[in-house]
Amino acid sequence: MPRIVGKDIPEDKKVPYALTYIYGIGLHLAKDITTQAKIDPDKRARELDGQEINSLQKILEGYISEGDLRRQISDNINRLQRIKTYRGARHSAGLPTRGQRTRVNARTRKGKRKTVGSISKEAASKIEESKTS
Repeated sequence: MPRIVGKDIPEDKKVPYALTYIYGIGLHLAKDITTQAKIDPDKRARELDGQEINSLQKILEGYISEGDLRRQISDNINRLQRIKTYRGARHSAGLPTRGQRTRVNARTRKGKRKTVGSISKEAASKIEESKTS
């Protein structure tokens, strides 16, 4: 399994698709990187030799990816929260930050549904029975 920028990339995939497993590298950028490194895009990651891996790493040094990118993003979010912006407050509350509606939808940010409100008469009577006994 080739290791590039501190990340193991899958060896059974073609090189551009394997590079997308690196955080911060999308398919378009991965295709650009393979053309810059003069690597055949149809080549599998296991077929890369040491020289090709080194050329990929040299090119990727010019881009922010993996740990540095994650750190930069979390620093930006923490800064927004620290200066108490609206976006920072939305991040803290775990709600969408870019104006999406939250009355319905927004399940990826809000998490699993939690029903709030009154309960049925049957459930209320069961609770009262358990309290008295």
